[in-house]
Amino acid sequence: MEQIKWEQLSVEQQQLVQQQWRLISRGAVEIVPEETLRDKVIQSVATGIPLKVKLGLDPSAPDIHIGHTVVLHKMRQFQSFGHEVQLIIGDFTGRIGDPTGKSETRKQLSEEDVKRNAATYQQQIFKILDPQRTRVYYNSEWLSPLHFADVVNLSAKVTVARMMERDDFTKRFTSGLPISIHEFFYPLMQGYDSVALESDVELGGTDQKFNLLMGRTLQKEYGKPAQAAIMMPLIEGLDGIQKMSKSLGNYIGIAEDPNQIYGKTMSVPDELMFKYFELATDISNEKVEELSHGLASGSIHPRDAKMRLARTFVAMYHSEEEAEGAERHFITVFQQRALPTEIEVVTIPAEELTEGRIRIARLLTVLGLSPSSSEAKRSVQQGAVKLNEAKLVDPNMEISPSDGDVLQVGKRKFVKLHR
Repeated sequence: MEQIKWEQLSVEQQQLVQQQWRLISRGAVEIVPEETLRDKVIQSVATGIPLKVKLGLDPSAPDIHIGHTVVLHKMRQFQSFGHEVQLIIGDFTGRIGDPTGKSETRKQLSEEDVKRNAATYQQQIFKILDPQRTRVYYNSEWLSPLHFADVVNLSAKVTVARMMERDDFTKRFTSGLPISIHEFFYPLMQGYDSVALESDVELGGTDQKFNLLMGRTLQKEYGKPAQAAIMMPLIEGLDGIQKMSKSLGNYIGIAEDPNQIYGKTMSVPDELMFKYFELATDISNEKVEELSHGLASGSIHPRDAKMRLARTFVAMYHSEEEAEGAERHFITVFQQRALPTEIEVVTIPAEELTEGRIRIARLLTVLGLSPSSSEAKRSVQQGAVKLNEAKLVDPNMEISPSDGDVLQVGKRKFVKLHR
């Protein structure tokens, strides 16, 4: 099909192209190449044929945090203009593992791990994406049937020198760290996904640039139109320094309870707040600009903006009603320094009590308030544990809990004890 030019569009079509471009380019670090994406949008608007926008996910962890949602919101913006999302669950590539940013070979996932994590991913992803405009694929559909001759032909299309352009491969090679041959196949297979699905656009974080551009390379090699690649930033976590990561504990999980999401959001550094609004929410361009001007001029107080961000996150992943409740909880507990009005009642297993007593570190572990005994001891030693608002400092201290006692761990966890 001959490419339709900008001048051939009607005024209304030109306005729609501009509208789409403003939103889909918002927050992007890089679009490669911009002219290709513009041409694809023009073609789509002129013909009414939606673009096929690809996102590949290797389900290496079952829970999604706010950092993961940056590309998902960008996909949702494409969907708002009628485009189709190709969501690829890397059940095949996930069993190989992408070594991006790692100094060693990533542990390969079992088939059971992949299936379990994929199911959880989909449940959470559709809190953002429109299921009606999302097609879910498993890349084993086209990768598993490949014969060895097909794989050799695929690998012949890219040189070793090109593979060594990846920063992580170069660093490991110069440091004398091992690189397994199978790791070279990861970007090849991700690129082949684009060939199989004839994707128009692919999204990913800046750490995925090499893999995304491989899709363009292979599409050209196989005689197909080359996709455009959009690289989105990796947002910092609650510490304001490191990339948001569950392993670093600086994350906001979208499956967490409303009070956790709200409370964690209120600890976001002021200088990151606008970035979170722009990249991790669905507010309009107009609202983003209004917020930017308000924060810069001082007409919007950072605390008020942060409370709005916290409400937005809770409403997005729970409901407006729960967002209001989480805000009331935060104001009561943290601004008014009072106990929350509703506290979960937990029963202490009778077998854990010895003559009615139990060590505080053991109690935290038994009730699930700490993931491990060592973490429980650390929480107590750091002064993060209170019983009836009195701080406890000795993890080996034995207490005699009574019905109605309030145990607090950190700033957000409260339980009322029952025997």
